[in-house]
Amino acid sequence: MDPIANQSFDQHEQVVLVSDEDTGLAGFIAVHSTALGPSAGGCRMAVYDSPEAALTDALRLAQGMSYKNALADLPAGGGKAVLYNVRDGADRRAIFEAFGRSVEALKGKYITAEDVGTCVGDMEAVSRQTRYVAGLPPRQGRAGGDPSPWTALGVFLALETCIDRSLQGARVAVQGLGSVGFKLCERLHAAGATLVVADINADRSLEAKDRFGADVVAVDAIHRVPADLFSPNALGACLNAGTISDLGAPVVCGGANNQLATPEDGRRLLARGVTYAPDYVVNAGGIINVMAEYLGEPECKVADRVRAIGPRTRRILDDAKAARLGPHEVADRLARERIAHAAATATA
Repeated sequence: MDPIANQSFDQHEQVVLVSDEDTGLAGFIAVHSTALGPSAGGCRMAVYDSPEAALTDALRLAQGMSYKNALADLPAGGGKAVLYNVRDGADRRAIFEAFGRSVEALKGKYITAEDVGTCVGDMEAVSRQTRYVAGLPPRQGRAGGDPSPWTALGVFLALETCIDRSLQGARVAVQGLGSVGFKLCERLHAAGATLVVADINADRSLEAKDRFGADVVAVDAIHRVPADLFSPNALGACLNAGTISDLGAPVVCGGANNQLATPEDGRRLLARGVTYAPDYVVNAGGIINVMAEYLGEPECKVADRVRAIGPRTRRILDDAKAARLGPHEVADRLARERIAHAAATATA
């Protein structure tokens, strides 16, 4: 399997095959860029149709982390780990210790943390083999722990920015009730928003119904729900030629990575008059917390940086409107410029 031949390869600096026969570990670590600092991004564990599909996701996610970290003004490049199709009954602790050895072998080029399908306990196992890991239990006064509350806060602030008013009384369709999506619902409910939710886990949807008074719809129908805002917080590629034509909300803003199936889908949203807040701009709260933890910074710095997500989103939306471009085009260009400038400065 040649990463360079993959359609999602974007001049990635390094792609490492991660495997361990004893534990059943299989996956990839993709390093997109280290121009701004060590590549940083979480470790995702999921089921994929094929190793090639897992590689594609790793490549796309790593590129997204480069852009996310650049626009969040973090001293970090972009990387991502994807572990796939772990066999039933496998020793989870042993798997993540083996993964930790792969991270250690990169000697600081990649910093990992939790992501979809992984948790603080997994990162504790990783930390037994390497120091290049965050998302560990926080120390007194320092950043650390589960980064998902910070991601949810950033998405919430961006939603407020997109609607340009209080979320009191706003109808929000939330796709995905994982760690970020559920915490986002907590904030939206507290702010007085009306919720419509969907998740593949029926129990999770029922919990949202009980706690927040949310209406529950089918996963394949949530994007069509008439609402003020559609917030994707599940997996990627949810905005595509099929779903965009059926969108029931004039604004899309959520925590899922790689929401656009292709760049053309960003232009489809623009053509439909839908405001799209680029995912890697609004969901940066988690990696902000991860890097603060890794650098030994206090939690107050995390809060300040996450609260900058709202104004940053506003600037990108305003610039896009003025230039008659999709917000994703403006954000992509700005991120690439910052990365290129850092690379040029390093070699000057």
